[in-house]
Amino acid sequence: MAKVLLQPIGSGREAALDSATYEAQTATMTAREQRFVDARAVVADGWGDTGRARVHRKGKLTTWERLDRLKDDDAPLLPVGTFVNFGLEFGDRKQTSPGAGVVTTFTRVHGRWVMVIANDNTVASGSWWPRTPEKIERAQEMARKLRVPVLYLVDCSGLFLPEQANTFPGAKGAGHIFKMNALLSAEGVPQIAGVFGDCIAGGGYMPLISDKVYMTEIAYMVIAGAALIKGAKSQAMTSHGIGGADVHVGISGCADFRVPDDPHCIDAMRREVATLPTSAVPYYRYGLSADQPRFAPTELTGLLPADHRVAYDMKEVIARLVDSSLFWEVLPNIGREVITGIARISGLYVGILANASGLIDDPDTPGAKKPSGILYKQGIAKLAAFSRACNDDGIPLLWLQDISGFDIGPEAEAHGLLGYGSSLIYTNSTNTAPMATILLRKASGAGYYAMSGLPYDPVLQLSTPVTRLSVMEGRTLAIGAFNTKLDDEFNIVSDDPEERAKIEAGMKAVEARIEADMDPMASARQMDTDEIVLVDELRQRLVAWAEMTYQSPGGRRIKNPRIWSLHDLQVLTGS
Repeated sequence: MAKVLLQPIGSGREAALDSATYEAQTATMTAREQRFVDARAVVADGWGDTGRARVHRKGKLTTWERLDRLKDDDAPLLPVGTFVNFGLEFGDRKQTSPGAGVVTTFTRVHGRWVMVIANDNTVASGSWWPRTPEKIERAQEMARKLRVPVLYLVDCSGLFLPEQANTFPGAKGAGHIFKMNALLSAEGVPQIAGVFGDCIAGGGYMPLISDKVYMTEIAYMVIAGAALIKGAKSQAMTSHGIGGADVHVGISGCADFRVPDDPHCIDAMRREVATLPTSAVPYYRYGLSADQPRFAPTELTGLLPADHRVAYDMKEVIARLVDSSLFWEVLPNIGREVITGIARISGLYVGILANASGLIDDPDTPGAKKPSGILYKQGIAKLAAFSRACNDDGIPLLWLQDISGFDIGPEAEAHGLLGYGSSLIYTNSTNTAPMATILLRKASGAGYYAMSGLPYDPVLQLSTPVTRLSVMEGRTLAIGAFNTKLDDEFNIVSDDPEERAKIEAGMKAVEARIEADMDPMASARQMDTDEIVLVDELRQRLVAWAEMTYQSPGGRRIKNPRIWSLHDLQVLTGS
C-alpha cells in the first residue's frame, strides 16, 4: 500500500533569515500593508454615519450588523472584492460606491462554510453600480465551483440609474446575476434569501430562484416601484402595498415565509443552513488532525521581501502555510525553477505548485547558474505532469506565483517552449479540481497565465500588498517602446541634447505609467484579482479554501490516497 510520506520543511526564523534583514523587511512590508488596512476601513464605513442613521431610522440593521449576527461566533468574515471601484467617483456629484455597494464574503454558519452576498444598504440603498453585477456574479461562480451554500441578504433598490449604461447591458451585466441563480439551482447548490428592504427591479428578481425566500414585514419586492407606476399609470399606491409580504407570501407565492424583522430573518436563515448536510471535512482528513504550521505564519511579513528584486526561499513560505510544516516534494530533481508537492492544510491534502526564487543550477551547462522565477522546458513539463496527476486524483491545487515569465531567446524557441507552454495551459484549462492562486509578488507575462492566473478560472485568486501584475516591468516596456532610439546597450543614440531629453522624459513617463498599472489596488479596483490580503493572513484564507473544497460530499471525485496517480509518477521518475 502506497503511503503519503510528508517530510519536515523550513527552519526557524533565526536560521531562515538574519535578524537585521528580517526586521528591515518586516518594517517595509508593514508600511506597504497599512495602506490596505486603512482602505478596508473606508470600504466598511460605506456612506458613513449618515448612511447608518438612515438605515436605523427605518428599523433595519446595517449590512455589517446583519453579517455579524449571521455568522458563527468563532467564524471569520473573509470578504472578496473588497476594493472593487475603490477611489472611483461617479457623476456630477462625484459619488463613491465603496465595495461597489455590495459585500461578498465567505463565513461559517452552523459550522458550514457559505458565501454571503449582501447589498450594502448604507450606500444608495444597496443600488447596483458599475461592476456591482460582476462582483456578485464572481461570488456566485466561486460558490458554484466550491458547491457551498449561497445566502443572499437582499436590500437593493435596483440599478443606480445615473450609471445604468455601465451596469445594465453586456454579457456580464445585471441580468447575468439571474442566470447564475439558475445555474446554481440547476446544479443543486443551496440558495437561501432574506429580503430585508426595498427590492426593486433586479433587486426583486435576485432572490426568486432561491430554494427558500424569507421576507421581513417592512420588505417589498416589485418589478417597478410605486413612483414609476404612478408616473406610467396615474395610480396611487405604495411599493409596500403592491409587493410586501402580504402579497408575496400570502398571494403570489414569490416568497415562502414572513418574519417580523431583521434579527428574526437572520435567525431563520441560520436555521435553514443547519438543516443542510454537515461538512465532509472530517471524513476527508483520513483520521488526521488539523494542525498549525510549526513556524508562525506571522513571520511571513518579514520573510517575504517587499522588493521584487530580492530573492528568498520559497520553501520557507510554504513551511508557514501548511500543517505541521510538512511537505512531500514530488519531482524534486528536475525543473528546479518550480517546486511541486503535497501538503496538508487543515488536515486536508492539497497540491502545491510554486516558483522558486534566486539562482538554480543550469542542467544544460555543468557548473553554471540561471535565474529561477522563469519557466524553462523541464519546469513547464513538471508543472503540467503534476497538475494533471493532482486533477486525476481529485486533489485541490494551490499555485504560489512569483514569476517573471517564460524563458526567451533562440535556445528557448529551439527547446519548444511554445509547445510545452501550450500543454500546461491546456491542463489548467481543463482541470476540474478546485484551484487557488496566490500572487505573492511578480505575476508577469505569459508566466502569469501558465501558473493559473485569473483567466484560467481558479476558484480564488489572492494578491498581496506587493503584487505586481503586468506583461512586463515598466523599465523593460519603456526600452521596448523606444527601442529604435537606443543602441544595443539600451543607451540613447542621439547626440542632440533636446532630442535626448525628450526621449528620456518619454521613457520615464512610460515607466511611471506601467508602475501605476502594476499597483495591486489598480488590479483589485477593476476585478483583475479577487482580494488583496495581508501576508500573515494567507494561512487563514487557505484554511478556508481547503475546507470549502472538501466540504460538499459527492461534489467531485476525491481518490483514496492509496491509489493516487502521484505514487506512480514518483516511482516512474525515481524521485
